[in-house]
Amino acid sequence: MRRVAAALRGLATLVIPRAVEAVVVVWLVATVVFLAMRLLPGDPAVLVLGEQADAAALARLRVRLHLDEPLYMQYARFLRGLATLDLGESLRRPGVTAARRVGDAFVPTAALGGIAVALAAVGGVGLALLSEGPWLGARRRWVDRVVTAVAGVPLLSFAPLLTYALAAKLRIVALPGDPDAGLSGLFFASGLLAVPLGAQLARLGRAALADVGRAQFLTVARAKGRGPAAVWILHALPVAGGPILTVIATQLGALLGGAVVLERLFERAGLGSLVLEAYASRDLPVLEAAVIASAALFVLTQTAASILHAAFDPRVRA
Repeated sequence: MRRVAAALRGLATLVIPRAVEAVVVVWLVATVVFLAMRLLPGDPAVLVLGEQADAAALARLRVRLHLDEPLYMQYARFLRGLATLDLGESLRRPGVTAARRVGDAFVPTAALGGIAVALAAVGGVGLALLSEGPWLGARRRWVDRVVTAVAGVPLLSFAPLLTYALAAKLRIVALPGDPDAGLSGLFFASGLLAVPLGAQLARLGRAALADVGRAQFLTVARAKGRGPAAVWILHALPVAGGPILTVIATQLGALLGGAVVLERLFERAGLGSLVLEAYASRDLPVLEAAVIASAALFVLTQTAASILHAAFDPRVRA
């Protein structure tokens, strides 16, 4: 029982401070979005309906958006709606809540980013093991050269080219934006998104494994008769996991930004497409909810990576 209690206390120490920090960051971002929508120059009602709208229509929209209330009442209503996931109805789709539209878009973006992280982690760590382990010998230098070349290539420089070659020309995979593409389109788009992150993971993972490879405990493991796979995968890789998770955490912003780019490039549903659509149509409740959801997704993924990093490496625990 004492061990269980100690484990629970350790878990609470690991998770609770980071969870509180994530909630505070999301609240601050939501507050900034709230103030930006209401305090920037210009009347939001005029922005939605246009300068040619009559006064009665503008007044009705201000009441609908609660812009006729004092700012502190608007903020209290906003916080209550944020806590209950009720930020109003879409202006362009009456009867559909902003939360529902964001929820419909959240799942495709989360799936795209989550699969991309998984593919990048598997591919990057695999390449790191191949380039640092004993399996390839002198040929591992070619792995290093390919990884170094790919790591510096921007997403937009190869994603359209690969899509044209593999999907449009050779028809090996389905077009990611095709509604009938299904899982194959999702995995192809995620694979494109995973390439830059996977290359970064391979480079840093190789460096981390090189440092661990000189550790005494690996010599002990080899002396006990452990094979190369067991030595590198079971002993070296867990120790090098902290820096790898750090790279994933620091690159999540770029990855989510790449997800937005791919959603627009392939015309796939997602938060990026929803933000641009809501901005273009002046659908302020949906725009507000989508921006907050995008920030929350980024913060939550960063927090999860931080917790995993701390679990692997006690030196970074709070």
